[in-house]
Amino acid sequence: MTTFINTLEIELAQYANPNIALEQKAYMRNQFEYYGIKSAERREIQKPLFIKEYLPKKEELDNIVIALWEKPQRDYQYFSQELAYKYVKHLEKKDIELYEYMVTHKSWWDTIDFIAAKLMGEYFIKFPEQRAAYVKKWIDSNNIWLQRCALLFQLKYKENLDTALLGSVINSLLGSKEFFINKAIGWVLREYSKTNPIWVIEFANKTALSNLSKKEALRLIG
Repeated sequence: MTTFINTLEIELAQYANPNIALEQKAYMRNQFEYYGIKSAERREIQKPLFIKEYLPKKEELDNIVIALWEKPQRDYQYFSQELAYKYVKHLEKKDIELYEYMVTHKSWWDTIDFIAAKLMGEYFIKFPEQRAAYVKKWIDSNNIWLQRCALLFQLKYKENLDTALLGSVINSLLGSKEFFINKAIGWVLREYSKTNPIWVIEFANKTALSNLSKKEALRLIG
């Protein structure tokens, strides 16, 4: 574990660009530090660490992700969530606890959306019996990022999206003044409109969506 993390640190530091780092930090409202490495370049840098034979054992994943999540540079959080995605074919029931940790620490949309759609989305496909309890927990938490996850984990489900569940989640969040909630409502509806535009139109017309949510939901439909 230590060698794996140290190798990553050396590689990222080697490609640091202070000017780009300042731009990235400003874009994220000065909440996080950055090395100044753009996403495409970072993914090239990290490729050797993602080679199957060099990946850490699954049982080390939690400790590695948490260690990287505690580091100041945002690049480490991007890396660690993509590392976690390498193990989605070997999901265990307990993995949702790690995903919740990632959502509730250093929370911002740039990590939340990956975790919700890619990690939690895959998790609930494998463990559908877990969905109802966790969705209720997240909605009741008053944590906007967990609530956003309750909306977005079905983002890429297409024809497998559970409309009853999505409708229930949206209705439970109506009246929210949070931009990131109302934007997510519109986003998941817009994405589903590619698969089932009639359902989205009917839902949008009968539901008291915010102006932002409704505009986003119907953007592809007209």
